Order: sequence, then structure tokens, then C-alpha cells
Amino acid sequence: ILIAFVVVASVFAFTVLSTGIFSSERSKETVFAGLDEIRSSLEPRGSVIAYKGRYSTTSASDTIYKVTFVVSNAVQGEAINLTPPYTANGASIDPDVSSGAQYKMIVSFTDQNQFLNDVPWTVTFLGNNDSDNLLEDNEKAEITIWLLNRDTAVAIGSANSATYMSSGGMTSSNTVLTTNDEFTIQMQPPSGAVLNIQRTLPSAFDTVMDLN
Repeated sequence: ILIAFVVVASVFAFTVLSTGIFSSERSKETVFAGLDEIRSSLEPRGSVIAYKGRYSTTSASDTIYKVTFVVSNAVQGEAINLTPPYTANGASIDPDVSSGAQYKMIVSFTDQNQFLNDVPWTVTFLGNNDSDNLLEDNEKAEITIWLLNRDTAVAIGSANSATYMSSGGMTSSNTVLTTNDEFTIQMQPPSGAVLNIQRTLPSAFDTVMDLN
């Protein structure tokens, strides 16, 4: 009886210890996965700026032809690849990334009329940076979302850049943004949390608008 009791107690103790160790390891893996998710996440900094344009040179309807905002790392962690599909200011497709080999970030646009799964965008790093396309600690990058291309739009006002994407964006006058429209921009990094930016346009358009 004594031997049986010792054996049963030993088996029970081993089972409890094994379960505890396994649970501890799983908990640690979950914590580290959560930390990796946070350390690879984007954080908006400052305002979301919208720029007024027109769908075409003959149209009298005002719309939004680009949106800009600044992002940084959510916490001091992993560098985030911000290699864009186009060169700065939307001049042309970057030959180094047109094949998709280095194109890591997916940017989508949604409003009540459409869903653009891969909207054109560019990046300009601000302040101190090491001249690569990796968003690292203490770096900030301005993201420009191009909603109209050069064949379908014209800028309004000297504050706006007349440079557009060569293609992409909204291609129909029935889908362009108008007053009081709500839209969502989603930045999807290869790892880490998705950044959602949701804004509502004002009832009247200025040349440059702070949507915050």
C-alpha cells in the first residue's frame, strides 16, 4: 500500500509539474508574440491633412486628391519596412520595387462607394533618419495617399503639389470624395497591428484641411 501510494503520488506530482511547465511556456510564447505584434506597429503622429482638387480640368466639382499623415513606431522596437510602390511625390513606379520584391506595406482605402485594396502611396522621411526605407526608433515618416491620378485630376491652389500618380486611385467621377463623406485608410505591415485612420470630410472644402 505504501509503495502504491508513493508511486501514485510521484506520477501525480510529475503530471502537475509537466502541466505547469507547459502552461508557463505557452504563456511566455503568447506574451512574446504580443510584444512582437506591438513592436512592429505603426502609430499616427499629428494631424491628417487632406488636399482639395478636382476630378478633371473641366469639372466644377471639388474633391480630395491626396491625404497625408505622419507615422512612427508605436514603441521602440522592430524596424518597419516602408518601401513604397512609387517614388517620392508619385513621379513614377520605382523600378526596384515594381516587381514586389521589396514592397511590404499594403495600403487600402474604403468609403461608401468603393474599396481600393492597393491604393498608390509614397513616403517622405522627416527629421533625423538614416536614408533608408525602414522606419526605426525615433524616426518619423510622412505617408501620402494618392486618391486621383494625373489623367483624372487637377490640383487647386498654390499650396498643392501638381504631381500625381501615373495611374491608380479613383478612376470614376461617381466615386470621388465629396463633402461630408467618411473614409478609412488602412496600413497593413507584413507583421504587427494594422493601422486604421478613419475621418469624415467637412461640409465645405478648403485648399488644405486638417481633418483632426
